[in-house]
Amino acid sequence: MRRADAELQRRGLYTPEERKRRDASPWTTVQGVLAPVQFLVCLVSVALILRYLLTGEGYALATVSIVVKTLTLYTIMVTGAIWEKEVFGVYLFAEPFFWEDVVSFGVIALHTFYLFALFTDLLGSRGEMAIALAAYVAYVVNAVQFVLKLRAARLQEARERSSRETAVDAAAYGEAAR
Repeated sequence: MRRADAELQRRGLYTPEERKRRDASPWTTVQGVLAPVQFLVCLVSVALILRYLLTGEGYALATVSIVVKTLTLYTIMVTGAIWEKEVFGVYLFAEPFFWEDVVSFGVIALHTFYLFALFTDLLGSRGEMAIALAAYVAYVVNAVQFVLKLRAARLQEARERSSRETAVDAAAYGEAAR
């Protein structure tokens, strides 16, 4: 385990100050809205891609869905960078989200390669769809990373809340015993 990872494990995902900034940031809400929207767009797009690959019909609709998914990804990445700046003081690669950001860049690279292939007709329609599906697999891996990180943050907050309640109970018990 890297030294920075061990420190992060010890202190938790957010310091109290970072948590306050996270909770106060409007970009937290933006991310909370965009993430499920992007996932829904991805599911619809996968269905349209598979329809095209299986039947040969619906190329234009599948293409539009991939472009919409890509634009949604770019939007969530830009707003996520702004969120990271507000919460952690850096636009990208804040220690708690380093690996999520690394994988995000791979996801963005695949989506951007799709656009390049689309506009240059580099790979043909089936090749474009294959790139889109590869991009979506990488996106799902990245989404799982973020969901696990969100779960870790919630568990951290629950542990801290429990510790505070235990300390208050112990103090109250101590006062009552006197």
